[in-house]
Amino acid sequence: MLIGLREGLEAGLVVSILLAALRRADEKASSSPIWLGVLAAVLLAAGFGAVLTFSRSELSTTAQEAFGGILSIIAVCLVTAMVFWMRRTARNLSGELSAKVSGAAAIGTGALALTAFLAVGREGLETALFLWTTVQAAGESAAPLVGAALGIAIAALLCWLLYRSAIRINLGKFFSRTAVLLVVIAAGVLAYGLGDLQDAGLLPGHTWLAFDLSGSISADAWWVTVIRGVTNLSPTMTWLQVIAYVAYLAAVLTVFYARKPAAPVKVRRERKPVRRWVWITAAIAVPPAAAGVFAFVVPSSPASTQQVTITASACAPDFHSLAAGRQEFTVVNKSGRSGEIYLVRATDDGVIGELEGLGPGTRRTMPANLPAGQYAWRCEMSGAPEQRSAAVAVAATGGGGTAPPVVLPVSEQDLAGPLKQYQAYVAPQLATLAGQVDTLRGALAAGNLDAAKADWLPAQLTWERVGAAYGSFGDLADAIDGQPDGFPDGVQDKDFTGLRRLEYGLWHGQGAAELTPIADKLARDVASLRQQLPTVTADPADLPVRAHEILEDASRDKLSGMSDQGAGTGYQETLADVDGTRVVLDELAPLIEQRRPGLVATAKAQLSTLEQALEATSGSPETAPLSRRQHVNAAIGQVLETLSLIPDLLEIRQS
Repeated sequence: MLIGLREGLEAGLVVSILLAALRRADEKASSSPIWLGVLAAVLLAAGFGAVLTFSRSELSTTAQEAFGGILSIIAVCLVTAMVFWMRRTARNLSGELSAKVSGAAAIGTGALALTAFLAVGREGLETALFLWTTVQAAGESAAPLVGAALGIAIAALLCWLLYRSAIRINLGKFFSRTAVLLVVIAAGVLAYGLGDLQDAGLLPGHTWLAFDLSGSISADAWWVTVIRGVTNLSPTMTWLQVIAYVAYLAAVLTVFYARKPAAPVKVRRERKPVRRWVWITAAIAVPPAAAGVFAFVVPSSPASTQQVTITASACAPDFHSLAAGRQEFTVVNKSGRSGEIYLVRATDDGVIGELEGLGPGTRRTMPANLPAGQYAWRCEMSGAPEQRSAAVAVAATGGGGTAPPVVLPVSEQDLAGPLKQYQAYVAPQLATLAGQVDTLRGALAAGNLDAAKADWLPAQLTWERVGAAYGSFGDLADAIDGQPDGFPDGVQDKDFTGLRRLEYGLWHGQGAAELTPIADKLARDVASLRQQLPTVTADPADLPVRAHEILEDASRDKLSGMSDQGAGTGYQETLADVDGTRVVLDELAPLIEQRRPGLVATAKAQLSTLEQALEATSGSPETAPLSRRQHVNAAIGQVLETLSLIPDLLEIRQS
């Protein structure tokens, strides 16, 4: 229903204003061109839907976006021309309107028909595509079609009310006000069309978001649907869309309201009208012909599609045979539950493909390229035990597929060994840290601030080698090495403690008496962490994440200068983070190599490159030469991209 309401409003508003403008300009003018344009657009959308339904033709997502974007730009041009025609008509109202303008003579019957056709055609094609997709997902057509029809009916009623009120108001006011409404609509269509062209890759800036409100408002809310239907604005827009929207509004409204002398009345010579049967024939014949050309030109999808059904009692009971090579599975969920569906290699449970969040009563497709082997389906539905299908063998053939990437499952038992190794590594590091903190306390007790500065850095680097990224040790990590961000009083807040608080004090002229209590608390917090180490590092799922997040933490905080409280040691701290990353990588290496051969070797080589870049850089991230900073940033970006694969490879599967 929301699809029908939104698309119906977008098209109906333009058509309503066209009809009202024509009626107010000349009551005797025929509205047939507008309705012929609407008819042609409806037939085109119906033909498009028929092609999607009754053939295997497919228009790529890129082509869909490009097609919609181009239609939008053309529609904006025509609507803009319509706006300035309305301005000229409103300015020249002096009692001789019938001699000066009639709807067809002023803008032409062809322009009227084309404007209506584009306004309705663009939304009609979108509606046909949305409905077809919804029907495919739902597995039945009645409910989606009834909902869409109801939404379109509501939109038609709202547009009819607009038309009825428009033809009663003062003509000059009507043209001025509705022209402004058309400008707002056209600005939204322009932004929408540019977004389509960005999605299609024809314009840059697809990822340059000006704002993204999708996390705070629901795109399916009724009021969001109404606003989108009227303005074409969306909760997420790129900078190009926002700039184009504002620039179009500013430029067109400025020109629209610019004062100009009234143009002299010119009586147009009556043109010989095109016979009505020509327009009717074109409106009826051209759209089906266009749909036929579309079905002929667009390539067909492969016919080798197999349906797999998930029921309440079984996982893919209709899965009996397979052929080698490329194929597509249509997974239909008739279980009444939502869940995750996996195509797995039966010999080792390696995942070939997955469908996440498959809702009840829906269907989705999964492409696969299968070589010889045995395969099965695994179904993990919400609130139900895991189920598996029977294994089906694929014999080797000349046309068999190459081996696809396989994701082997990971259990807590698989990560238990690496976790014990990590705990065994961290324990002596924390013991070293405790001794270094005691040395620092001794320097402060003696009032020797220079010695305290020298003692601070080894303690900080030891903490970095522990690998406590993203607060992985909970509140104790914040107490030991937390930053002042988020505290009401910033660096002066009483809750800002630990190594960073000592760094701030030592490099900002604070005395030993003021810093000694902070160092004493740091010693107590380190002792608490040593005591609680087995419990705070007990989750094996954290270890694969830490392999990536240690250096991601360094890139975000150290190399940006965010964590620097005066010492300027961001590069040295990042070197220590490289050491911590190497340790975690070594502990996880057997599991990683089993799932992605060569990844560990690549990561280690990139870590060496990063080390060389850091060691060759003097100063801090704020003072180092630009070329050196760029070298470091490039090296850490490369290794982070490689390490980002590890958390997904070693994610524990929750049944």
